[in-house]
Amino acid sequence: MATLIRSKISNKLSNAATTVTNKSQAKVSGMFARMGFQAATDEEALGFAACDDLDYDHRQGLQMDILKNEEMAGEGGGDMVGDGNMEGDSHYQRDGTGPPPSASKDGGICNELASQDKPKITAWEAGWNVTNAIQGMFVLGLPYAILHGGYLGLFLIIFAAVVCCYTGKILISCLYEENEDGQLVRVRDSYVDIANACCAPRFPALGGHVVNVAQIIELVMTCILYVVVSGNLMYNSFPNLPVSQRSWAIIATAVLLPCAFLKNLKAVSKFSLLCTLAHFVINVLVIAYCLSRARDWAWDKVKFYIDVKKFPISIGIIVFSYTSQIFLPSLEGNMQKPSEFHCMMNWTHIAACILKGLFALVAYLTWADETKEVITDNLPPGIRAVVNIFLVAKALLSYPLPFFAAVEVLEKTFFQDGGRAFFPDCYGGDGRLKSWGLSLRCGLVVFTMLMAIYVPHFALLMGLTGSLTGAGLCFLLPSLFHLKLLWRKLLWHQVFFDVAIFVIGGICSISGFIHSMEGLIEAFKYNIQD
Repeated sequence: MATLIRSKISNKLSNAATTVTNKSQAKVSGMFARMGFQAATDEEALGFAACDDLDYDHRQGLQMDILKNEEMAGEGGGDMVGDGNMEGDSHYQRDGTGPPPSASKDGGICNELASQDKPKITAWEAGWNVTNAIQGMFVLGLPYAILHGGYLGLFLIIFAAVVCCYTGKILISCLYEENEDGQLVRVRDSYVDIANACCAPRFPALGGHVVNVAQIIELVMTCILYVVVSGNLMYNSFPNLPVSQRSWAIIATAVLLPCAFLKNLKAVSKFSLLCTLAHFVINVLVIAYCLSRARDWAWDKVKFYIDVKKFPISIGIIVFSYTSQIFLPSLEGNMQKPSEFHCMMNWTHIAACILKGLFALVAYLTWADETKEVITDNLPPGIRAVVNIFLVAKALLSYPLPFFAAVEVLEKTFFQDGGRAFFPDCYGGDGRLKSWGLSLRCGLVVFTMLMAIYVPHFALLMGLTGSLTGAGLCFLLPSLFHLKLLWRKLLWHQVFFDVAIFVIGGICSISGFIHSMEGLIEAFKYNIQD
């Protein structure tokens, strides 16, 4: 009897000591993590699906919520160790397997595991999303790029497709690390996570801020371009009406003002497929009209030399038409078979390269030196009005997507970042939008209108955006992050490609930005409307 009592007391003391030790380790680790001293190796360890004590210690340090259940461990702690399955690992396993949610230690992990049951998309569906991003309305500016670049512009359409396909792949490779068994495990979820990992441990949040700023700029500029192109198309469709391009931009903004009240995109998403099909039909109509005038094609107008002053703007236009890197991590994470991602990127960019090259060349051969910023403005009045009305409808229905994404980034950064938020939350306890949240959204819509009114130059704005954020998100940052995170595993030719892309992308970005700004200043100075 005495022996049994002594063993029970010994077990209780041992369990109490283990609990205190675990608490102290978790508090110290959590304190250092909150102070910004979390090393990159800690983040990598989170991705390992091994159920050992080392991983368990990492989870204790980084998931402070687990402490509230340590008090309940007691004598049952030994059973947990013997089980050999730690729920935290399942969140980072690529296939989402793991123990059932009921076995999780806290509600947060339970919710994360529940989110793993979301329906996955096939490679074809993922390819459709990428195609929508890189085959959208902004291909209408590619013939204008051929006007100033000639055959070199066609080469850049091919070159940009190859480079953007490659940088998309290396960006996804930065989401993975090898575990102790040599297997690739997804340890990061987004572009921001990759950027933060590259800047850790000294500046663990700097990279994410840079990516967020670039993302906001690109999304807002996309919204501005939709308003600009809407005003441009309506003005050129009905030139006899006493309505200026700026007035059409204001009318378009009035139609878009209800976007400020959007809480989700369910209603808008229903029209996405219809808009994409309509745009495809419009492209076919433009090409069909151009083919009908094949006898008059001006092959002699396609130059081998470039306009040194305006060609850098064409580079930005071409790069901007391929931007899709922002959402690739999320897209790959939702694929049923992530191993098919590379194949999907190959055929989508090959198809985009062929279609864009043909569209740009055929349209330029048809109108040669008379090619305008938006190619549909070159069509005869009757066809132009019909095509442009469809394009305006597509632009207006496409506007809420980048607008809503920009609003979400702004709200999470300035209003919903926990104790570090600059302003109070935009939503009340009942989920209703507060006055300052509505003011933010309305202000963003008005800002896009003002930019479209005072800078109504589609090609110049597109070139500026492509040079400023497109080159950064598609060329510079992916190659830099690839070198930083996977330096020890890269072969010499991979290092060469990354460095070459970074250097070429930097040169194109700087030159395109300078010349786009010069073009905008010149247009503003001399009041050039088209």
